[in-house]
Amino acid sequence: MKVIRRLQKTLMKSWSARCLAVRKVTQDNQGKKTAGVDGIKSLSPAGRLALVDRLKPGDKSKPTRRVWIPKPGTKEKRPLGIPTMYDRALQALIKMGMEPEWEAKFEPNSYGFRPGRSCHDAIEAIYQGIRLTPKYVLDADIEKCFDRINQEALLEKLNTFPTLRRQIRAWLKAGVMDGYQLFPTKEGMPQGGVSVLRSA
Repeated sequence: MKVIRRLQKTLMKSWSARCLAVRKVTQDNQGKKTAGVDGIKSLSPAGRLALVDRLKPGDKSKPTRRVWIPKPGTKEKRPLGIPTMYDRALQALIKMGMEPEWEAKFEPNSYGFRPGRSCHDAIEAIYQGIRLTPKYVLDADIEKCFDRINQEALLEKLNTFPTLRRQIRAWLKAGVMDGYQLFPTKEGMPQGGVSVLRSA
């Protein structure tokens, strides 16, 4: 465990890793032109380099900006939290450090929010499991799952070093701006930005 923590700390300080994180959210990501509460939609090359230099885990975070997007096939809308460009880049950096550890811990039949896995892989696994002998298949949708996650239990499960724990707690507690009103986040986690915690 000490070796993993040392590697994660080294990655957080790596200039190359920070460059990759900034590139991911400012150039590669589909939502790269979506502004958080700070109003920043895009960065110039000089702005991206400045962001690389500032990127460092701490204990502060700005609230996410709530955007309502339509649910396919219904008139309902679901909330999406858009973090600031800085927070998205920091989330990408922390995800790079945490993902290898958690990938090693996951069950092989887990497909949600995992790199290199998709719905098609899950469908194929189900097909292979039921094609020779009939079995029951349960389809379950946990209503408002991410909205009701116990934040303290999640932080305890992550079992990471104090700097990361403080940063993740700051993201969870930062609140949500809906229009001009700030709503505190006492439970759950924002949906949007980089999915650092969803697979944990």
